[in-house]
Amino acid sequence: MQDVILAAGLGTRMRPLTNTVAKSLVKIAGRPLLEYTFDALPDEVDEVIIVIGYLGEQIRAYLGDMFRGRCIKYVVQNKLEGTAKALWEAKPFLKGRFVVLMADDIYGKEDIEKCLQHEQSMLVYRQKRESPGGEVVLNKKGELAEVLEKNSIPIGALVATNVYVLTPAFFQYEPVKKHPDSPEYGLPQTVVEMSQDHPVFVVEATRWLKITTPEDLILAEKSLNLG
Repeated sequence: MQDVILAAGLGTRMRPLTNTVAKSLVKIAGRPLLEYTFDALPDEVDEVIIVIGYLGEQIRAYLGDMFRGRCIKYVVQNKLEGTAKALWEAKPFLKGRFVVLMADDIYGKEDIEKCLQHEQSMLVYRQKRESPGGEVVLNKKGELAEVLEKNSIPIGALVATNVYVLTPAFFQYEPVKKHPDSPEYGLPQTVVEMSQDHPVFVVEATRWLKITTPEDLILAEKSLNLG
């Protein structure tokens, strides 16, 4: 099975750490974030396609063409227009159903394995503290209905983690902007568009450490030390 890891972003909110280091190579507890991403990959994954951009050669140099027994391929997102456009860059390499993860968040392997139990699915997390992101709305069947970009998602609401199990049907739908005035095309919004014809089951995560700012690195390290 193939996995796509999105690792092209500038990591603007992680500066100054990302002035000279790709965000996915910033370290927590002595290990690059990207290693935690590989920790979360299901055993079924035997090939990883990494979408690189800003300081992407650092990622290529670190992982090489084979990492932890998995074949690695690279594709460059030259114009950074959001996660939906990033995934489209990987389209020529994809052969069937696949997993999508971000390169710079920390996920639980068991949660992603649960996602694989459904033809198409997305991983969500129940908010424990208010923060910006994409609030996920479900339909009566517990499937994806809508993702609302908000500056503050309340405690207890569901938020998109940007982990998906998708089929090639995704590429039948043009990338959708995060909101009408946004320069970025969002993966959650595009998956919502697809879900109107191809249902997307929603799996609630038991673990998700969102890494956006240097402060998040400190919180994540404390969480990891607690086990």
